Amino acid sequence: MASRTSSLKFFSLLICSISIVQMVTAGDPDIITDFIAPPNGTVDGNFFTYTGFRVLIGGGPPPTTFTVLKATLAEFPALNGQSVSYAVLQFPSGTANPPHTHPRSAELLFLVDGTLEVGFVDTKNNLFTQTLQAGDLFVFPKGLAHFQFNADSQNPALAISAFGSANAGTVSIPSTLFTTGIDDNVLAISFKTDVATIQKLKAGLSAKP
Repeated sequence: MASRTSSLKFFSLLICSISIVQMVTAGDPDIITDFIAPPNGTVDGNFFTYTGFRVLIGGGPPPTTFTVLKATLAEFPALNGQSVSYAVLQFPSGTANPPHTHPRSAELLFLVDGTLEVGFVDTKNNLFTQTLQAGDLFVFPKGLAHFQFNADSQNPALAISAFGSANAGTVSIPSTLFTTGIDDNVLAISFKTDVATIQKLKAGLSAKP
C-alpha cells in the first residue's frame, strides 16, 4: 500500500509539473505547421505518446547511482518543433549530477522528493547556491555551468527538469575536459598542475563504475 501511495503521489506531481514547461523560455525555431510528422511513419495518438517514464510508476528497485530518464527529441520524436522536453533525475543518497551546461535552453527543476544542494556559476564567476526542499523550484539559466548534489546520507531525492527546447543538449564539464583527448600538457598548464595529476584524473573518469 505504501508503494502504491508513493507511486500515486509521484504521478500526481508529474502531471502537475506539466505547467513548468510553460515557464521555460523556448529556444527552438518556430515551425509553420501544427507538428512535424515523421517522413515515413503513421501519425496517430501513439506518435504523441511517450511511455518511457512508466518504469517510475511500477515500483521497481531504486537506482544505486545517479540516473537520468529523458524525454527529448531523441527519445520522443513528436517533440520536434515543440520547444519542450523533460528529464527525471534520480539521486541515491550521496550522489551528484556533475557540473554541466545545456547550451540551448534554461532548465527549470522541480524537486519532488528529498533535498538537493544546487548551484550555478554566471559569466562573472559568481556562484549561486541553494538547498532545495521537496516542492521547491530552481532555475538554471541557459548555457551556465550548474550542478545538483544529494547531500543526505540516508535518503534519495527525485527531481523533474523541464527545458525550453526539444534538444537542450548536455555538455558534461568533467567528461569534456578529461575524456575527449585534449592534450595533457594543455590541461596541466590550464589547471596549474602537472601531467601526472591530469593523467590520474583521466584514468578515474575513464574507469567503469
